[in-house]
Amino acid sequence: MPHPHSSIRIWDFPTRLFHWALAICVTGAYASVKLGGLYMDWHVRFGLATLGLIAFRLAWGVLGPRYARFATFVRGPAAIKRYLRGAAAPAGHNPLGALSVIALLAVLGFQAVSGLFASDDIMTNGPLYARVDEAVASWFTAWHHTNEWLILGLVALHLLAVFWYTAVRRRRLVRPMITGDARARDLPAGTPPADDGPRVWLRAALVAAAAAALVFWIRSLEVVADFSFS
Repeated sequence: MPHPHSSIRIWDFPTRLFHWALAICVTGAYASVKLGGLYMDWHVRFGLATLGLIAFRLAWGVLGPRYARFATFVRGPAAIKRYLRGAAAPAGHNPLGALSVIALLAVLGFQAVSGLFASDDIMTNGPLYARVDEAVASWFTAWHHTNEWLILGLVALHLLAVFWYTAVRRRRLVRPMITGDARARDLPAGTPPADDGPRVWLRAALVAAAAAALVFWIRSLEVVADFSFS
């Protein structure tokens, strides 16, 4: 039986860094678009950073350590039903939490991609706005605005779930996402720790470099208007 004060590494450093970086980028993108004006340049930057982070997480969901992999925590209706009936929560994301992760990745990914083609009809266009015709750009712009409400709803639901698990079920969710370690008593017996160390960090750095290269390549496709008079 594990010591009540012992802990087990669940969240590797790259996964934790992704989580908090994404929270900063989403907050920054939302604040900058509401401020408008010159802050829209920052909105584009935060959007591109979000795109890179989503690309990283999708790859890390295949190449990352045990609890970061989609194959570990994404489960079907039967597992969700058992969990709702009181089955013990597995290490990492529980079946409901997994749905939240997938939903957030989907809506944030769509927001970042749609923003590439969107326009505010004033002074800010997405990097790929000029690469598509006006009808396609208008469609992406409309859904970019509509999808904002889905993001706000899912973020609010996510925060409420964290509060409920912390206050009602007495499960620590925030601290493990900071330290990487969960209390052994909160985990099923025999839970193995996640790999986390220089080899994992190097793998994550290579994945992050590939995601960054993708974003820089997309940015390079931007058509810059020529206002010179020659």
